[in-house]
Amino acid sequence: MQKTIKKLGYALSVSSALLFAGQALSEGTSGAQTSSGHDHAQSHSHDAKGSVYEGYFEDDQVKPRALSDWEGDWQSVYPYLVDGTLDPVLADKAKHGDKSAGEYRAYYDAGYKTDIDRIAIEGSNVTFFRGKESISGNYETDGHEILTYKKGNRGVRYVFKKTGGDGTAPQFIQFSDHIITPEKAGHYHLYWGNDRAALLKEVTNWPTYYPSHLNGKQIVDEMLAH
Repeated sequence: MQKTIKKLGYALSVSSALLFAGQALSEGTSGAQTSSGHDHAQSHSHDAKGSVYEGYFEDDQVKPRALSDWEGDWQSVYPYLVDGTLDPVLADKAKHGDKSAGEYRAYYDAGYKTDIDRIAIEGSNVTFFRGKESISGNYETDGHEILTYKKGNRGVRYVFKKTGGDGTAPQFIQFSDHIITPEKAGHYHLYWGNDRAALLKEVTNWPTYYPSHLNGKQIVDEMLAH
C-alpha cells in the first residue's frame, strides 16, 4: 500500500511539473481558464449572474466559500473528450465560435487533460483517484485570490491548504467554478500542487470534474444547454 501511495504521489508530482511546462494545473493571470477565457458551457443563468460567470464583477461581490460547496463524488470529463462523447459540444462551438472543431479539440485536450479520473470530497477530506490507486489529504481554507486576465475579465480561485493526510497528497488545491459566493458547485476546475503562487499562474490546463452520477450524454446536454 505504501508503495502504491508513493507511486501515485510521484505521478501527481511529475504530472504537475510536466503540466507546468506545457499543459499544467491552474487558471492564472492570462485568462485561458476563466469563464470567458475558455468557453466551455456552464449551468448558470444569463442574467446578472451570467455576467459574473463571464468574469465581470466587483471585488466586494466576492465572498468566502467552504469546502462543502464542492462536496461529493466527481468524475473527470477528459475521457469523454478522448472517446468522442463530447464531439457534439465541439461541433457546436465551431458553429458559433472562432475555431474549427479540430482546434477546439486540441484546446480542450490541453485543458481537460489529467490522469486523476475521480475525486471524492467529504467534510475536510479530499481523495484523488488514479485508476484503483488513491491518495487523500485533509484541507482547510486558505482564502481566495481574484485574478485578472488578458481579455479584461477576472476569475476567483478558492484555495485550500493541506493540514494532514498522506504525505504525497498535494499541499494546495484551488477551485474555480465561475461562482463567487457560497453555492453548491455543479462542476468545477481543480488545480493542485505544492506551490500556491505557481498554481495561480497556470492558464493552459484545467482538469474539469462533473458529478460521477452523470453519464456522458447528460454531461453533453449540460454543456450544450448554454
